[in-house]
Amino acid sequence: MPASPTTLTILALALLVAGLLALLAGVATGLLAHWDGASAPAALLRAGAAFGATLTVATALLALVAGALT
Repeated sequence: MPASPTTLTILALALLVAGLLALLAGVATGLLAHWDGASAPAALLRAGAAFGATLTVATALLALVAGALT
């Protein structure tokens, strides 16, 4: 059965929220690392790791919820 437009819209919005949450976590981690005295490359590495980890967990949770609802 094809997915309804409403379901696809909600999924797209949930993915957008997950991306924005990951971006916020990455920026906050980078700023805190830089304020703690880390160099700019080290702060960017920490920010990238936080972004990737947050996005991975958020999309995994979305996949779990989407699988449970269908």
